[in-house]
Amino acid sequence: MRPTTLDGYIGQKHLVGPGAVLRGMIETGRVTSFILWGPPGVGKTTLARIVAETLQVPFFTLSAVTSGVKEVREVIDKARNGRFFNSATPILFIDEIHRFSKSQQDSLLGAVENGTVTLIGATTENPSFEVIRPLLSRCQVYVLEPLGKEDLLQLMHTAITTDEVLVKRNVEVKETGALLRYSGGDARKLLGILELIETAHPQGTLTIDDATVTTCLQANPVAYDKDGEQHYDIISAFIKSIRGSDPDAAVYYLARMIAGGEDPKFIARRLVISAAEDIGLANPNALLLANAAFDAVAKIGWPEGRIPLAEATVYLASSPKSNTAYLAVESALEEVKRSGNLPVPLHLRNAPTQLMKDLGYYDGYRYPHDFPGHFTRQQYLPDALQGTRFWNPADSPQERKLSDYWKRCWEDNESSKAE
Repeated sequence: MRPTTLDGYIGQKHLVGPGAVLRGMIETGRVTSFILWGPPGVGKTTLARIVAETLQVPFFTLSAVTSGVKEVREVIDKARNGRFFNSATPILFIDEIHRFSKSQQDSLLGAVENGTVTLIGATTENPSFEVIRPLLSRCQVYVLEPLGKEDLLQLMHTAITTDEVLVKRNVEVKETGALLRYSGGDARKLLGILELIETAHPQGTLTIDDATVTTCLQANPVAYDKDGEQHYDIISAFIKSIRGSDPDAAVYYLARMIAGGEDPKFIARRLVISAAEDIGLANPNALLLANAAFDAVAKIGWPEGRIPLAEATVYLASSPKSNTAYLAVESALEEVKRSGNLPVPLHLRNAPTQLMKDLGYYDGYRYPHDFPGHFTRQQYLPDALQGTRFWNPADSPQERKLSDYWKRCWEDNESSKAE
């Protein structure tokens, strides 16, 4: 079912649709090194193969799971020795590039920089964390999104009408809700479910409805796979259990990931994010503990790393929750998007030159430490946003302290009001 042209490629219209950046690169034949970042089953490998097929260039592929520095250098030598004068640059596709060690990634740098190969990497992990900075600076990063409802329905129709097995069956589609829900934006999952249904019903009309899909999946439970099917389902349940203040469920899903051999740093990063997003100002110590757990597992790894991860998990799940800091920055980002680059008040601007001083930069700025209580009223937001509130404190003991201090400064301390 893997398409070989952009016209047959489903999804990722923001990258390969009409006028999109990757389509433009492919159609002009000027493709630079890039990394495809997205969840499983959204077309990363397929897109890399389409690029090579469209450009008619040699295509080398490596898996970060099975390849070391030796294999990387051998492929680069093949690419270099196989090129003739003015011939097209070969493509080197590396699946799961986030699994490459620093030395493995270092071995790619020279070939990418001098144009021996055009690198296309695929990763399910944030490249900012997993790809070394020198290599990342030489590659564009394109984010692939889970397939939407219409994409999945198109894929289902394509499978029913072109797959060599399904075209021989009388397929009757009655309901697609469960099929779409269990697919979760993953093309591979959807095709796997269709295959499962066909295998379970080898005779007669092949009916696709919610009951059939649910029954087949319950009869064939999929074990945790850190590289595929349930990776995102388990981490989602883990984070939601912490957010929902259920330490028992959170530790259970932690154990699922540990038993599946998940990368401890992957779990630790999610704990740091959860501490900032979900616990936030209700218990600032949560972020400190989560970060300490991250440092610990980076140093000790498995199996002992399970202990600080469990400690942080229980602490976060048992902590009071607040997302006011998260909401504040989201609200501020929306305002920036709406209003653009509003001018900073002159008195808040530094004045390192005489010209800036003459223009009024820094003039009138009141240094808070020179005033009682280390506070004095003055304007900080741009003129157009005066009175705008982005942070709205929640009713938790820690945030009440912060809110009370803020109110004393801005609402009760009228005597310090700037003229």
